[in-house]
Amino acid sequence: MELQQMRYVVAVAETNSFTRAAERCLVVQSALSHQIARLERELGARLFERTSRRVRLTPAGEAFLPAARQCVDAAERAAAEVASAVGEIRGRLTVGVIPTVAAVDVPAALHAFHQRYPHVRIGLRVGASEELVDLVKEGVLEIAFLGLPVTARPDGVGGRLLAQDRLVAVVAPGHPLAGEAAVDLARLSSEAFVDKPAGTAGRVQSDQAFAAAGVRREVAFEVTDAGFMTRLIQQNLGIALLPSRYTRHLTGVVTVPVTDAPTRSEHIIWSRSTRTPAATAFLAELDIAGDPAP
Repeated sequence: MELQQMRYVVAVAETNSFTRAAERCLVVQSALSHQIARLERELGARLFERTSRRVRLTPAGEAFLPAARQCVDAAERAAAEVASAVGEIRGRLTVGVIPTVAAVDVPAALHAFHQRYPHVRIGLRVGASEELVDLVKEGVLEIAFLGLPVTARPDGVGGRLLAQDRLVAVVAPGHPLAGEAAVDLARLSSEAFVDKPAGTAGRVQSDQAFAAAGVRREVAFEVTDAGFMTRLIQQNLGIALLPSRYTRHLTGVVTVPVTDAPTRSEHIIWSRSTRTPAATAFLAELDIAGDPAP
């Protein structure tokens, strides 16, 4: 069993394609397929089901993948640690962000980091805060930017509070609320809302605020993409509560202060146990020491 074979298995599992996996691994598809078939013969089990339309893991493949990924990650970390010891930063930096991150200009930060450390492979993943915490714990992400209610703290990871920000109402320019100097949650409760899916951190803080105000609201549209949320608002299909710092970048909508709006905390988190040299360097770029206390 060879490390390169494990890399190929991970690539096929993540791309669901032998062709795309071969492109990622910079190898011809026949060579990649041959090595995976060789590994399957050694293991005595098929790792992938292949059809004309798709490739997916078999139960044996599902069992093999976590260990294969750990081996590949460990090898990459070992190489990165050696490079760091001789003054070079190499390896991987995969960053997770919520769609409405505002405390840090993440694209600009990644650009500056890439300019300084061109040998680090940079990746980005957008998701919900609770999902990103799990991915950091699993080692899929090195760094993540979260948005949480002020009463919540990410558990099991290192982290730092970056900023706190109150939510504001976001409405279409022609909406009756667009001309108001300020509103409260009771006034907003009669409106149809565009919001994140139930149970997500971005949704919970607003649900808790309306419950504390003693009023109920209707969430008519549940979406995960902040850009699509804005498009729905522009069409006057609903309104939203979004962080004021984030809404500064929006066009075609109007923001209205909410007197009893909830506050959101933004955090940056990292793994306590397996922080890579690239992650440490990225934290330094952001002027964050990276001590393990959340």
